[in-house]
Amino acid sequence: MDLRRLSTGKSWYKHFQYEEGRDQPSDVRNVMLVVATLIAAVTFQAGVNPPGGVWQDNDDGHVAGQAIYASQLEAYYVFLIANTLALSASVLVIISLTYRFPFHFEIIVATISMIVTYGSSIFALTPNESVSFRFVMAVALVPFVLRALIQLFNQVFRKE
Repeated sequence: MDLRRLSTGKSWYKHFQYEEGRDQPSDVRNVMLVVATLIAAVTFQAGVNPPGGVWQDNDDGHVAGQAIYASQLEAYYVFLIANTLALSASVLVIISLTYRFPFHFEIIVATISMIVTYGSSIFALTPNESVSFRFVMAVALVPFVLRALIQLFNQVFRKE
């Protein structure tokens, strides 16, 4: 093994970046689906089973079944917002990349059901006074709204 080749100072990751003439669109779509699915699985799991677990009893002012992490309100808000954004964006990618696939309707139903399950879970785990339902729903809609605005912008300002 030639060690000089490993330390040339050249960017080794450039070899792995997308290249339009080299990479097939179906391969790129498949890679993006795998990555989006992994992100959706990890963020869903983090919402259902939050870091630190849940309280097991009703002692010292906390409620059994609620997230321990929610006792640190600011940190929990950051976690909840970032996790919700990641889940929502990954679901948008999954839905977009499977458009016109067989069973696309079923994929949409499954992903919407997953988001509803996620939402009901985080609200069951979060103390009532700490998070606003409307705020979390607005955060979940951000990737969809941004994509719609980008599409609208491209439609309006398209030069043909």
